[in-house]
Amino acid sequence: MPPVVYCLIRLDPWDYRAVWHVQQTLQARCRVTRDNVLVLTQHPPVITLGYRRQREQVRLSAAELQQRGIELVAVERGGGATYHGPGQLVAYPIFSSLLRRARVRRFVSCLEEVMCRVSRAFDVPATRRPGLPGVWVGERKLGAVGIAVRGGVSLHGFALNVSTDPRSFTYIVPCGMADITVTSLQQERGRAISLAEVAEQTRLYFAQVFGASMEEMPYEWGCPE
Repeated sequence: MPPVVYCLIRLDPWDYRAVWHVQQTLQARCRVTRDNVLVLTQHPPVITLGYRRQREQVRLSAAELQQRGIELVAVERGGGATYHGPGQLVAYPIFSSLLRRARVRRFVSCLEEVMCRVSRAFDVPATRRPGLPGVWVGERKLGAVGIAVRGGVSLHGFALNVSTDPRSFTYIVPCGMADITVTSLQQERGRAISLAEVAEQTRLYFAQVFGASMEEMPYEWGCPE
C-alpha cells in the first residue's frame, strides 16, 4: 500500500499567520501519528524572512510596507526574504513518514521536482540550477523553496508563481541576489492560467513524485474559518 497524503486545497487568499498556525497544529499531530498532510493555498501580500532574519533583503521601509498593505513576518524556515501574494500557489507539505523516507536534502529536491513537473504540464520548461534553491526558466526564477524540520516533521514548503505580479518581487532581494528576474507561468506562456488548475496538477504530481495516494484532509484537523 502506498503512503497516504491528506490534502487540503483552499485557494481564497488565506492570511499568512493563520496558515502558519494551521501548520503548527498539523505538525504537532503528525509528530504523533506520522501522517503526511499537504496544504495548497495562496496568501494576501506578505513578505516572510527565514530564521536568519535578513531584513536587509527587504527593500521597503516599515512605513512603505504599511502603505502597500504588506505584512512582514519572521518564521523558522531556511532561506532569505520571500514574497507571497495573489496568483502564487503556496504548498505546505507537513510530512512525517515521507520526510523520514526521503531525508531532508532529497526531500527539498523532490519539492523542486514537483514544481518542475507542474510547470512542464503548462509547457513551461522549468529546471533546477545547481547551488540555487527553487526552480528556474533559463535565468528567470519561477518558484522558491524553503523548509524547516521540527521533531521529524517538515514545515513550510514552496511557492510557485502562477499569475503573480512580477513588480511585487522588486520589494525584496530574491535569494539574496539583486540581479535576479522573477517570472510566472502566465508570463512565460503569454496567456491566463487558472490557479485552481495549477493546484490540481500540483496535487497529482506530489502523489507521483512521492509515490503516495491522495485523500482529502478532514477539515477539523486544524483549519479555522
